[in-house]
Amino acid sequence: MDVISVIRTKRDKGELSPEQIDWVIDAYTRGVVADEQMSALAMAILLNGMNRAEIARWTAAMIASGERMNFDSLSRPTADKHSTGGVGDKITLPLAPLVAACGAAVPQLSGRGLGHTGGTLDKLESIPGWRALLSNEEMLHVLDTTGAVICAAGDGLAPADKKLYALRDVTGTVEAIPLIASSIMSKKIAEGTGSLVLDVKVGTGAFMKTIEDARELASTMVALGTDSGVKTVALLTDMSTPLGLTAGNALEVRESVEVLAGGGPADVVELTIALAREMLDAAGIKDADPEKALKDGSAMDVWRRMIAAQGGDPDATLPVARERHVVTAPASGVLTRLDAYDIGIAAWRLGAGRARKEDPVQAGAGVELHAKPGDTVTAGQPLLTLHTDTPEKFDYALKSLDASWDIAPEGTAFTPTPIVLDRIA
Repeated sequence: MDVISVIRTKRDKGELSPEQIDWVIDAYTRGVVADEQMSALAMAILLNGMNRAEIARWTAAMIASGERMNFDSLSRPTADKHSTGGVGDKITLPLAPLVAACGAAVPQLSGRGLGHTGGTLDKLESIPGWRALLSNEEMLHVLDTTGAVICAAGDGLAPADKKLYALRDVTGTVEAIPLIASSIMSKKIAEGTGSLVLDVKVGTGAFMKTIEDARELASTMVALGTDSGVKTVALLTDMSTPLGLTAGNALEVRESVEVLAGGGPADVVELTIALAREMLDAAGIKDADPEKALKDGSAMDVWRRMIAAQGGDPDATLPVARERHVVTAPASGVLTRLDAYDIGIAAWRLGAGRARKEDPVQAGAGVELHAKPGDTVTAGQPLLTLHTDTPEKFDYALKSLDASWDIAPEGTAFTPTPIVLDRIA
């Protein structure tokens, strides 16, 4: 076996054999295949695609590059959720304790933000003392004692994916649907969850801009999960407008706690409950009511135990940015558009995100929304508030907001986009 023949097969639109896939993943993980060779293969996959058998084998090879976790010792069925990433997407924070309060165990392996999309671990690290890095034994203990854990994936889980993802990020191949699907599913299958709900974002603030691409990605991942014995379902959800009223780390934690306290923005509550119902159904739990668990405080109780179990102080004051800048509405009327991508870029430029994985983030930085599409606004009223510790970033962030909204004359009819666009199982 040699890497040149593997590259040529996919370059010429051929089908990679199982032996070719197993060999190239293993050889790349061991350093036998060079980065420039794997980047050539990744580009060939981006341009020419993979069929279902190839994607399944590629995913299996990445799983085989590391360890597999097992939750058979737990007394509860396991259910996990994965989002493909968006702006203001803090759903994991209230969702994990909510599903745990309803009887499932939620082993939530999460990631960090990159570019305009926020990262769950970055958000939670704004809580003083909270730890993202847990050993497998610590993760199992927190899961067993609280019902939910949100943490970083260990180094032993699908190491081939870690190496390949970093390469894709710098070679223009992140958008390859076969590689996105296998990247997500290799980690989730290796994690050992019994069921999985996928939140596939669609719109300007998502990696999948069209419903067709999102449906293809969702179908591919559902097939991979099903073929591996993991009950998998996907919801396609709107990401043309930011979720909730905040985009930024501590800002989103604050909003998530509001949801757990029985309040919070309606769209965040709606999607949290929709995903909770899917997770509970996939786990075989039929008699629980997630809406009730939000209102009666039981989800909040799990949140507090989960945060404390990972070293965090659930009562601690969250960081607040030192500087603010208010953006006002330029005219009166109906706000008909507020672009998620532009808001995400602004939050990133203010310090809430990173350009490289090793870059630090500001816990208090981000964007606060004072209106959402469909709201009536008055000229001069606050539309957005920008938060940062470094005020010299304001001008750079404001440039991303030059054409971020539309305001129509008062009385203009507005039809909101549904949050859940489709379901694939």
